[in-house]
Amino acid sequence: MSASTTATTTTGKSIFNDPEIGSSIDSLVEQVMEHNRTITDVKAPNPELAESFEAIIERCKAVKGNNLVYPSIGSGAGNGALVEMADGSVKWDMLTGIGVHFLGHGNPKVIKAQLLAGINEATKHGNLQTNFGAYEFGEKLLKLASRGSNLKHAFLTTSGAMANESAIKVCYQKHAPASRVLAFEHCFMGRSVTMAQIGDSAGGRVGIPLSTQVDYIPFYNDAIAEEMGGASKFTDYCVKRLQEYITRYPKQHACFIFELVQGEGGFNVAKRDFFKALMDVCRDNGIAIWDDEIQSFGRTESMFAFEQYDLGEYVDVFCVGKMTQACATLWTERYNPKPGLLSGTFTGNTSDFTVGSLLLDELSGNDFYGPKGKFAVHHAEFRSQVKKLIDKHPDWFPDAPETKELVGGVGGMMKFTPFGGDKTKVMKTCKHAYEEGVISFYCGHGPFHVRMLPPLPVMKMEDWSRVFDCLERALARVAQEG
Repeated sequence: MSASTTATTTTGKSIFNDPEIGSSIDSLVEQVMEHNRTITDVKAPNPELAESFEAIIERCKAVKGNNLVYPSIGSGAGNGALVEMADGSVKWDMLTGIGVHFLGHGNPKVIKAQLLAGINEATKHGNLQTNFGAYEFGEKLLKLASRGSNLKHAFLTTSGAMANESAIKVCYQKHAPASRVLAFEHCFMGRSVTMAQIGDSAGGRVGIPLSTQVDYIPFYNDAIAEEMGGASKFTDYCVKRLQEYITRYPKQHACFIFELVQGEGGFNVAKRDFFKALMDVCRDNGIAIWDDEIQSFGRTESMFAFEQYDLGEYVDVFCVGKMTQACATLWTERYNPKPGLLSGTFTGNTSDFTVGSLLLDELSGNDFYGPKGKFAVHHAEFRSQVKKLIDKHPDWFPDAPETKELVGGVGGMMKFTPFGGDKTKVMKTCKHAYEEGVISFYCGHGPFHVRMLPPLPVMKMEDWSRVFDCLERALARVAQEG
């Protein structure tokens, strides 16, 4: 018998435990960081790169078939909340790829995790061939989620939309033949055919045959609740709407999809009593409670929004993605699907799992959460900066319809509402902000808001005033244009 068959370790383990390889990776990380540390502030585009950058943008347009949202192609370098573009410009990244790059740019821990992924022979992992890193990520996620819920199993996949597809399959199978879905008005679920039908955005389903039957419930709104006589009146109205749907379509609803913090719909938040009242009705009627935290996960004052609202006991199915790199659907033992329902060629890249595991370790090992945690402190500073702008330029911030406050969100989900929430002006604000050095985007369906998903773990408190200097210049340009 050869020595290779009698060894007590694997060749793969010996590669990852090789001190010379480890030292080489550490050296590479430090060399990269020497370059990234030179990025310290916003910079205008380099005129000498204008021609080559324009050529890159045209090539991107040709591949995509239409214009890019922003002429935003990164150079491959960054430092914390700052990212460098291929035209030599440097910008504050307050959007992080709609929340994907939560640990910021040029993060040495992320670079090391990616390099470790690079020495792994498996680029892609799937259901028939995988290394343990995929299951280790799922194991960590389940351990964290089960602290405050009954979630027990997970299926990993490559995007948030696919995580949602897995979730709806689990719900449909459990409650077959029920085929209807309950969701909140202004929800967003992804871009697949089914999710585009559930998402409450007409523009996202133009030309798509409508085969999924969806019944919508209003999401909580402080301003409307006040007009109705208080939060309990609003909640009672929504419960009545839910019960009407259940009466009209008895035993036909497979699930109710709860975005505990709405993302694309406007970074809308609600109260625990509102959610609990609706969830109680679902429980009484055998309707699955599906918590979609693909955009909100990790950003509230608790790692999971269901922890923040103390609703974990209600959650049957749960979805996570974006900042976690690998996306996942979690469910309780009761909702464990039959073999064959969930599968797929790919569950993710090796780097999805190395960086995703790092992110879970970072979130659980620091003082980010709680009412006095770093995320809450950052959110308070964000609100303070917006209020300074409102006091300084009240004409930029008239009242917006159905909006009680012109600044809102929770934790790392931040929004403000200039120019009465007018869509054209809010979009112009985002465009000019990009030119002035801040990457942001809009959300909501009217009123519209400027939204930000900053890399809070690497943000410094002193960064905020510098970010808002750029935003003030952008808002001034919109106001001047009239």
